[in-house]
Amino acid sequence: MAPRQAPTVRQRRFGAELRRLREATGMSAPRAAELLGTDRTTISNTEAGRFGISEQRLRRLATIYECDDPTLIDALASMTGGRSGGWWDEYRGKVPPDFLDLAELEHHAASLRTLQTAHLPGMFQVEDHARALFDLFIPALPRLEVELRIAQRLARHAVITKEPSVPYQGVIHETALRMQVGGRQVARAQLNHLLSESERDNVTLLVIPFSAGGFPMAGDSVLYVAADSPHLDTVQVDSPTGAVFFDAPAQLANFRRRMDAVEQVALNRSQSRDAILDIIKEL
Repeated sequence: MAPRQAPTVRQRRFGAELRRLREATGMSAPRAAELLGTDRTTISNTEAGRFGISEQRLRRLATIYECDDPTLIDALASMTGGRSGGWWDEYRGKVPPDFLDLAELEHHAASLRTLQTAHLPGMFQVEDHARALFDLFIPALPRLEVELRIAQRLARHAVITKEPSVPYQGVIHETALRMQVGGRQVARAQLNHLLSESERDNVTLLVIPFSAGGFPMAGDSVLYVAADSPHLDTVQVDSPTGAVFFDAPAQLANFRRRMDAVEQVALNRSQSRDAILDIIKEL
């Protein structure tokens, strides 16, 4: 089996959890390989996300590592095998890799929580809004790449409408709502779309008004991807050079506390809808 040249974040996440389970027992990679009936290189490549393994081997490893968490084992079992072959693969090599990593994580999520302080959530952006954002890039992006990025961003919305539906809770600062990206007409259409999306049973949008003052992670763009087991959660934070991903247990716990604190300063669901409507009326 040839190793993957560029494992996805989800594939690396799978391997990292296997490494954590092995290290928790104090077992060396050579010993794990011996008990599994393979070689040390296979264990190392699997833990790095470069190799996939069968569900049978995964469950064998869970027994070897004395993992007694059936929820975690089942969640890992659902991640076994090769690439998932999702819709995002159509864009491989055409948009930045972290765009695809994000789409894959969202697709497999048990639930999603976001914080947006400067921009609106990507999966709820309308085409004209997304185009206006990408047109602001310096240096300017080639037109074909802009159109591919827009198409891939719009396709991410499928995670909201698929069955079973994925619960989504997004916190948006008033700054992002009032920023007229693309002009007043585009801004009005974008906010009307956001208001419509907020009516979905699985979507909760909360607004942090200017009057709330300061709050944790002010200025950040954060996505918390909850998995079927909390051990497999992942956090994505935007940075000027691309997405940064976090999955260490202590990091995840800190992000959960911060997201809880942020949601406490936001308006409730009904008040947030009223706040969005008030901004629309001003446009």
